[in-house]
Amino acid sequence: MRHPLVPLCALAGAALLASGCSPGSSSAGGQSAASAAMASPVVAKAPAEVGADELGQVPVLMYHQLTAKPTSVYDRTPADFRAELERLAREKYVPVTARDFQTGHIDIPAGTHPVVLTFDDSTNSQVSLDASGNPTRDSAIAILAETAKKHPEFKPVATFFVNADAFSATGPAKALAWLKAHGYEIGNHTDRHPNLGSLDQAGAARAIAGGQQAIVKAAPGTKVTSLALPFGAMPKPPEVAAKGTGYRNDGVYLVGANPSVSPFTKDFKPGAIPRIRSAGPKDPDAEFGSSRWLDKLAEGKNWYVSDGDPNTISFPSASQDKVAPAFAKKARPY
Repeated sequence: MRHPLVPLCALAGAALLASGCSPGSSSAGGQSAASAAMASPVVAKAPAEVGADELGQVPVLMYHQLTAKPTSVYDRTPADFRAELERLAREKYVPVTARDFQTGHIDIPAGTHPVVLTFDDSTNSQVSLDASGNPTRDSAIAILAETAKKHPEFKPVATFFVNADAFSATGPAKALAWLKAHGYEIGNHTDRHPNLGSLDQAGAARAIAGGQQAIVKAAPGTKVTSLALPFGAMPKPPEVAAKGTGYRNDGVYLVGANPSVSPFTKDFKPGAIPRIRSAGPKDPDAEFGSSRWLDKLAEGKNWYVSDGDPNTISFPSASQDKVAPAFAKKARPY
């Protein structure tokens, strides 16, 4: 998805425990450990204690290609990607899929922030499997797994917006099956990446439906509910992106270039969710890129902060008027 980066706001003005019990433990030891666990329950923290604000902003980051020698503003090196994930983990961000974000199913620990990692164009640098079916070194999925291993709260989940013939080096069937098996979301990026704004209504609908069909053919049973617009171009009318014959998308994703509002606010528009291009602090258009926006969110403290309970929406009482009516019953101002 390539497009000049302009902030959405500017456009408007001008997202069992496997019980690993080891067989050598004595029953007495097991009972003792169980008793200790029962005697010391985990105490939930009050929203005010963690500064919960589930009406805060959420960065939806956008990636395309990982390469040792970038040739485009949409390219990042594997080292860049590792560093960005490390920063996210260090700053207490927890990845959620686009599907969960757009529908408000955000289940992350208290005091942490959701981040949506999205990948466009189904490039081989994102998903690549070796002959044994394991992620190849320096692929996006390998780096995500590495980061999650180092930082257990950092979930290795993301949304991959794919075209027909996704991840050609591995093969669509093998690659998409792996993604499904490992908890990743597969989203639609149309069949052949056309500019939907340049097509008539029927043509745009065919391109979106074609992408959906390619996914289901490669990975039967996949539920596709998220769409990223090629080039960030909206079809005419815009409603075509969300619903047509053979497809229905709960979330439609743009290109740039600012954080999204919370899905629990009145201002949230699931048919036009902004994203932020991954970029270093000195890259072209850096002011619209991830490094600068993460700085701004950390400095302004206007980010989404979880209360740790997916069934409530906590926020400072001064923000009461921002809550969308659909979520009023879950609202917990403090």
